[in-house]
Amino acid sequence: MLRKTKKTTRKVSNMNFTAKDVADLRAKTNAGMMDCKKALVECDGDFDKAITWLREKGIAAAAKKQSRIASEGIVTSYIHMGGKIGVLVEINCETDFVAKTDAFQEIGHDIALQIAAAAPKYVRIEDVPAEEVAREKEILRNQALNEGKPAQIVDKMVEGRVKKFYQDVCLLEQSFVKNPDLTIQQYINEKTLQIGEKISIRRFARFEMGEGLEKRNDNLAEEVQKQMQGNK
Repeated sequence: MLRKTKKTTRKVSNMNFTAKDVADLRAKTNAGMMDCKKALVECDGDFDKAITWLREKGIAAAAKKQSRIASEGIVTSYIHMGGKIGVLVEINCETDFVAKTDAFQEIGHDIALQIAAAAPKYVRIEDVPAEEVAREKEILRNQALNEGKPAQIVDKMVEGRVKKFYQDVCLLEQSFVKNPDLTIQQYINEKTLQIGEKISIRRFARFEMGEGLEKRNDNLAEEVQKQMQGNK
């Protein structure tokens, strides 16, 4: 009597990438090695698609953690240009253990550096006062009309320019100075995925020496000219 044997098939995926690709992706995104390998498998070895895949996963992971309480963290500082610009920023996480790690301290430094370099006014879009947004929209609308743009497309143009306004004044919407391919929100999402805890930028203060004071405008050429006229 012949026994029927159950034939099993093993699914084998074609790996269109190398170990170096995995290492390069990890260096680019700071994601875990296994996450990088999975991303390349899912994206058939396409490096750019794998980066996008990981960032989307980072967004999903960060979204799941938003309901958590992040009451620990640090207040860190950054002094730029020999004391010309100073920044204080509070960044929160879930545990004191994570707050004391070098990885979290580095996040604090990166965010403080961003604030010093890009001079945002607010942390997030929701922080911008409604009256300031309305005033900006009115200015942008008048600019578009003065440029001779058709009235029917002005509203769409204004919305596009308001997005640029948010990118200028809102920290989370800005391009990261150390990696312009990322916004600060995407950077935080990636770090959330890496650290495994909710990360939140609560508040910041930026100081620039002489800001708000009347400044003397020295013009060497004019000074020399005045001296020459006075000697005549």
